[in-house]
Amino acid sequence: MLAIGSDHAAFDFKEEIKRYLDEKNIEYKDFGCYSKERTDYPIYGEAVAKAVASGECEKGLLFCGTGVGISLAANKVNGIRAVVCSDCYSAKLSRQHNDTNILALGSRVVGIELAKMIIDVWLTTEFEGGRHLNRIKMISDIEKRNRE
Repeated sequence: MLAIGSDHAAFDFKEEIKRYLDEKNIEYKDFGCYSKERTDYPIYGEAVAKAVASGECEKGLLFCGTGVGISLAANKVNGIRAVVCSDCYSAKLSRQHNDTNILALGSRVVGIELAKMIIDVWLTTEFEGGRHLNRIKMISDIEKRNRE
């Protein structure tokens, strides 16, 4: 199960990705937004991140104008490793080396067909583990040291 969310700037983009996920029979839960009415991306970044961090959803997809703001919000939730990608290579390596659990895309940066390819690569690439496990643990340790 994927958690998905966007702000108003990426609402149409998210709706197109939902149709694509439906075609591929990939289950998802939409955490908003639900219209083009102006809203704030941190709301949806946090909602999707909490769903992933809690285990309610396995991974997440987030969309805003650039992907940056919404990923920053998501990364504030412990256990989240959100990545902004605009190419398939970065998406693949983010999964293999960093075990990313949320992919963020910018609707004003990435065309819809490229977005579909990036999502496919990201969803089908497995974490390699091995030497990368210690680095993921180090990231978790940083989170633990900096909790409020």
